[in-house]
Amino acid sequence: MHLYKYLLSLVCFSLTFSLTFAQTVTQEEIIKTEPKREFRGVWMATVVNLDWPQNAKATTESQKKDLTDQLNSYQQTGINAVMFQVRPAADAFYAKSREPWSKYLTGVQGRAPNPLYDPLEFATTEAHKRGMELHAWFNPYRATFDGKFNTLAPNHITRTKPEWFFIYEGIKLFNPGLPEVREYIVQVILDVVKNYDVDGIHMDDYFYPYPIKGQIINDADAYAKYGEGFDDIRDWRRDNVDKLIHMLGDSIHKYKPNMKFGISPFGIWANIRQHPDGSETAGGSSYFENFADSRKWMQEGWIDYINPQIYWHIGYRPAAFDKLLYWWSNNTYNRHLYIGQAPYKFYEARSPAFKNPSEIPNQLRLIRANPRVQGSVYFRSLNLVANANHLSDSLKKDFYRYPALPPPMLWLDSVPPMPPQNFTGKTEGKGVLLKWETPLIAQDNEPVYGYVIYRFGENEKFNMEDPKNILHIQYDTTAIYQDTNVQAGKTYFYVVTAIDRLKNESERSPTIVVAAK
Repeated sequence: MHLYKYLLSLVCFSLTFSLTFAQTVTQEEIIKTEPKREFRGVWMATVVNLDWPQNAKATTESQKKDLTDQLNSYQQTGINAVMFQVRPAADAFYAKSREPWSKYLTGVQGRAPNPLYDPLEFATTEAHKRGMELHAWFNPYRATFDGKFNTLAPNHITRTKPEWFFIYEGIKLFNPGLPEVREYIVQVILDVVKNYDVDGIHMDDYFYPYPIKGQIINDADAYAKYGEGFDDIRDWRRDNVDKLIHMLGDSIHKYKPNMKFGISPFGIWANIRQHPDGSETAGGSSYFENFADSRKWMQEGWIDYINPQIYWHIGYRPAAFDKLLYWWSNNTYNRHLYIGQAPYKFYEARSPAFKNPSEIPNQLRLIRANPRVQGSVYFRSLNLVANANHLSDSLKKDFYRYPALPPPMLWLDSVPPMPPQNFTGKTEGKGVLLKWETPLIAQDNEPVYGYVIYRFGENEKFNMEDPKNILHIQYDTTAIYQDTNVQAGKTYFYVVTAIDRLKNESERSPTIVVAAK
C-alpha cells in the first residue's frame, strides 16, 4: 500500500482537528438500521512482515496460529473480507507459483516452509470458515523491496530476465512498457485464479513508481520501440497500465466468471487544477504520477470494485476525506466503491487528527450516508487487532454489531439460488437443531455456496433486511446448524436462505417455530 512510502507522500498532513462533520451532519441523521449488505475489509500485509507472519523464522505451526489469531480478531470485530498479500515483490506466499517462495515467509527467498504448507490455501480455508471472503493481493510491478540483489533466489525473474527491469530508488521494477512483462504478470495472477478458491484478485497502488526528485524512469528504449502513435511518453505510460488492467479483467473473468477483480489506487485520481474532471484537492495524483487512470478502468468495466486510499481526515484542506469520498462516489460508473481508511495514522505523530477517537467513526458515518459507497477496507491488520484508538471497540459495539453479507455484483451474476428445502427444527439438548436439504439447481446451474439463518422472537417484526435478525452466515454447504443461544420457555421463529458464490440470496424457506425447553 501507499503506506510503505508514506514519508514520500506529496500531501502534507494538517495539524488541526476538523469539526466540519460535527457542524454539518448530526448522528441522528446518519445512523439508521445497520446495513445488511456491506463490504468490511482489512489489509493483511506480508511485505517486511508488517502484519503476517510477524516472524519469518517462526515454525509452520506458529505462523498458522499467528494467522488464525488475527482472523479470529477480525471475526469478533465484524470484518467480512481479508486482502491477503500474496506477492509483495515478484515472490510468492503460495505453493502453486512460477515465482520463488517469499523471504518474508521463511527468511530466505526460495526456501519452502518446513514442514511444508501453502499459506494462501490455508488462509483462504480459514477465512471462509469464519464467514470472510479472501482476496489475493498482488503488487504487480515491484520486483524487489530493497537493494540486496545478491540475496535473490537463482530463479527470481530479475535474474532470468534482467532486460525486463529498471532500477528506481534502489529497487528493481518491472518495465510496464514491455508487452512480455504484461503477459508475464497476467500469467502469474492466473496461477492463483486457476488453482485457489479465492474470492477476488486485488492490486494495490504501485504501478509506475511514485516520483522521487533526482530519479528517472529508464524506459526511453521501450518507448522508442513500442511508443508509436504517442507524442507524449506520459500518455504511453498510462496506456501501458491500461493494457495490463484490461488484459487482467478479461483473463480473470474468462477463467472464473464469478471472481471479483479490484484495485486500490492512491486516494487522489487527479486534482481539478490538473484535469477538469479532478477533485477539489491539491496533492499527488495517481493519474499524473503513477500513470494509473483508475477512473477509466471503472468507466470501461474492466474492474469490479475500486478501493481508493483516502488516508486523510475530514476537512483536511489539501485533500479532505469528505470531498474525496464525494468525488469517488460520483465516479463509480455502477461498480463498487470501498473506501480505504487509515487506522495506522493513530501512531503517526504528524497526524494529530487521527488521535481523535471520533475521526474514523465519523468517516464511517459519512460512508454509510452515501448510497453509492458499499463499504470500507482498513490499513492495516495489526493496527485493527491492536484496537488502535479504540476503533475495534467502536466497530464491535456500534457499526458492526450485526453480521453483513458482501454486496452483490449483478453485472457478474444476477441469478439467485433456489431456496433450501424441507427445513426443520427441534429442541435438542440445550439448543435448537436446524436441518434442511440442498435447494433445487438454480436457473444458471450454479451450485449453492452457503446459507444464511435468520431468527425472530415472539412479537418481533419479521424483517429480513435488518441484520440483527441474522443468526448465522456460513460459506459452506453443511445443511445443519445448532442454535445454542436460546432461553428455556421462549418460542423462536427460523427461516433459512441459500447464497451463491457472489452472495446472491434465495427466497426464504417456510418459517418453522420451535419452543425452547
